[in-house]
Amino acid sequence: MKLNVVVLLLLLIISTATCCPPSDHRALLAFRSALKEPYLGIFNSWTGQDCCHNWYGISCDSLTHRVADINLRGESEDPIFERAHRTGFMTGYISPAICDLTRLSAITIADWKGISGEIPKCITRLPFLRTLDLIGNQISGVIPNDIGRLHRLAVLNVADNRISGSIPNSLTNLSSLMHLDLRNNLISGVIPADIGRLTMLSRALLSGNRITGRIPESLTRIYRLADVDLSGNQLYGTITPSLGRMSVLATLNLDGNKFSGEIPQTLMTSSVMNLNLSRNLLQGKIPEGFGPRSYFTVLDLSYNNLKGPIPRSISGASFIGHLDLSHNHLCGKIPVGSPFNHLEAASFMYNDCLCGKPLSACLKN
Repeated sequence: MKLNVVVLLLLLIISTATCCPPSDHRALLAFRSALKEPYLGIFNSWTGQDCCHNWYGISCDSLTHRVADINLRGESEDPIFERAHRTGFMTGYISPAICDLTRLSAITIADWKGISGEIPKCITRLPFLRTLDLIGNQISGVIPNDIGRLHRLAVLNVADNRISGSIPNSLTNLSSLMHLDLRNNLISGVIPADIGRLTMLSRALLSGNRITGRIPESLTRIYRLADVDLSGNQLYGTITPSLGRMSVLATLNLDGNKFSGEIPQTLMTSSVMNLNLSRNLLQGKIPEGFGPRSYFTVLDLSYNNLKGPIPRSISGASFIGHLDLSHNHLCGKIPVGSPFNHLEAASFMYNDCLCGKPLSACLKN
């Protein structure tokens, strides 16, 4: 009889040791109570005392059994979505109770379309957080001012929400940040002047906001930066030639702003393969200097105030897949040969007096 009691006690101790602690259990239930998901039933599995096993979207640390990851995506190939034949929809808000999960390393609550409210300010007190991904909701308010406390944060993605306010200056303290995505929000103000402190940053996606001011020179000193998308803002000033000297920059989208001055010649022979400068106030001539190092999947200079001829050196480019020079004030004969022999007339329409193939005659608009 005594042996049976001892065995039961041992089993109870082992079971308790491998379950998530009661504090994490309570925090998850409080987090769930602030959300409503009416179609898929993703929270139906959140039953029992052990939130580390078979709770949808929850992962725990194998040693501490503390909740480490919340991974709830509204668009997924998971069987629960395939059976429902639909993407997810969730309303409610992100409860501050999430901050009681003090060992969290990843928070992904993405593409639910209806989650509103603000980013809990207490989220900046999660010292192990590496990923904060809230893309595709209706979250409003501001990015917490002390976001820079999250020194381990590598991914910050709040795209496609209704975030307002400015980019906090403390964000430049995120020395581990690799992926910054603030696209399609209501963010205003300027890009922090010392953004160059983000030495690990590889993607800076800030398009579709109300950001103003100039591109900080320090941004061009981020060695690992490969993708920069600042399109659809209210940025102005000249385009710094330093952008064309960045070692690994492959995508540069500056379209839909108020940039003026001339196009830097450095961009024509840079590592940039996708260059979009359309819908700005750029003037002067398209720079010469194209050569074997010029390789563009996209080169879009449309809707500017560019004048003069198309540079002959462009025929020496290694590759140009898509070229758009329309809606400028260009004049002269379109060069022959590559890449012009595979381009359509739309690439050259609405200029002052371009002529030659693929245009049939000089246009005088």
